[in-house]
Amino acid sequence: MKKLLPPVLFALFVSLMALICWSQTKWGGASPHNVLRNYNLLAIPFALAGLMLALTGSRLFKQKGTNIMTFDEPDVLVTEGVFKWSRNPMYLGFVIALFSTAILMGAAYSSLAIAVLFLLITDRWYIRFEEKVMRKKFGADYDAYCSRVRRWI
Repeated sequence: MKKLLPPVLFALFVSLMALICWSQTKWGGASPHNVLRNYNLLAIPFALAGLMLALTGSRLFKQKGTNIMTFDEPDVLVTEGVFKWSRNPMYLGFVIALFSTAILMGAAYSSLAIAVLFLLITDRWYIRFEEKVMRKKFGADYDAYCSRVRRWI
């Protein structure tokens, strides 16, 4: 079975969020929009910042020549750049962008719930898997990195 990669899950969740938001606007719904129009535009810089954070982490992986695919073995332990502040800046960027998108779409409870679900799936499935692989591959170096840098922020 082919595994679902984080960027694909992110795109699916943004699409789901938009579809639910559209359906609630068109037919009314149990999850109202909570941020007034124009105020929701304040989320745009945060969405862009989240995407830039994810892109910056991805570019650093490419510069270091390490594998970026979630379910493949890593080649290099990257601990510099944005990885000095977060062990998972790409996931953090996706989460920031998704929450910002939820606000941009009016912050309906359903949109916020979708963002929380993405956070939980990322934390409990992707990151746990990757940490297990990293610990096995890099041992004490990875443990030392974990003691210096937090999982998220």
